Amino acid sequence: MRCLPALSALVLLSHAACSEPAAPPDSSGTAGGGPGPSEPVPGADTVVTPHDKTHVYFTGEDNKRIVDAPATFPAEGEYSQIVLHLSLACPDGGCDAWDRFASLGLVTAKGNTPEEDTVLEIARYITPYAVEGAWDIDVTDLRPLLAGEVTVRAFIDTWVGPGSPYGAGWLVTASFEMKGGIPAKLPVAVLPVWDRRYVAYGDPSKPVSGSAPAQEIMLPEGSTSYALRTFITGHGQGNADNCAEFCTRKHTFTVGATPHEQDIWRSDCATTAVPGQQGTWKYPRAGWCPGADVRPWTVDITADVAGASTVKIAYGVEEYENTCRPDAAVCEGCSLGTGCDYDGGAHTEPNYQLSTVLIAYR
Repeated sequence: MRCLPALSALVLLSHAACSEPAAPPDSSGTAGGGPGPSEPVPGADTVVTPHDKTHVYFTGEDNKRIVDAPATFPAEGEYSQIVLHLSLACPDGGCDAWDRFASLGLVTAKGNTPEEDTVLEIARYITPYAVEGAWDIDVTDLRPLLAGEVTVRAFIDTWVGPGSPYGAGWLVTASFEMKGGIPAKLPVAVLPVWDRRYVAYGDPSKPVSGSAPAQEIMLPEGSTSYALRTFITGHGQGNADNCAEFCTRKHTFTVGATPHEQDIWRSDCATTAVPGQQGTWKYPRAGWCPGADVRPWTVDITADVAGASTVKIAYGVEEYENTCRPDAAVCEGCSLGTGCDYDGGAHTEPNYQLSTVLIAYR
């Protein structure tokens, strides 16, 4: 799989380190950033479909890798379940032949270019090799984001389009089915910690803390419990240990003084991904499978922030040096027999794609 650092580096520029605690969004409604009224009221059942067979593709003359669509969610009312029905269909000319990184998110701030916009990631998935796919994803806890007028972004890291012998891209459908009711834990705020970013791995000149600096977040008043919801997937191949797509590594969130660790690895691709793909979809990978949605890592941090009004959150990855990189003192360990220069194909820089939000409940 190819995940290009040039594009991701632009995304990284849109989110700098915070020197002051990040304040939660200012809202007095039940679906906004702050706590709502003491007696929540169920909303009416509804379906919101921002993308209906949206064509995502790339040609030399036309770049539709990023497509934004407006959507209107219920401004008031609570929902016991919100399911994102996400599907890919093949356009005329066929589906993209390759497995591609893909994401669905909400645009919360505009930059100079679409790549520099601030986007909160709702769902992440990897396209299947050359066939259609569909997934149902529970996003109930993201209700504070899914309220009122929003912009929903579909992104696929595809480099093919109409006229290409390798397929014409993808047709993306994203539909939110919302069932009115009161959830067991009522989400009242979803606060960005790190928006989606490229985190280089194994290069001493590019420390993880530089790409994902520690953040201090202000906790909403009236909240009683908290969780981190994060997506982490590893990309890049041909390196020492074949990182980061094909190596398992321990990742750590340190919340205050408390570490939370997880091995980012997915070994069930043969049984959980879209079947019948035209590629190497069954191999285990770092947190993802071709033709599958990426499962968020959710960490309950309620005990870590007891009595606090703010919390400091840091991210780290198990120590590793890639000795198969262009500036390595001694070039060695290249797992696919390449040289140390990155070539955009068999040998690409090891990296993780990271995004994290903090969810507050009451």
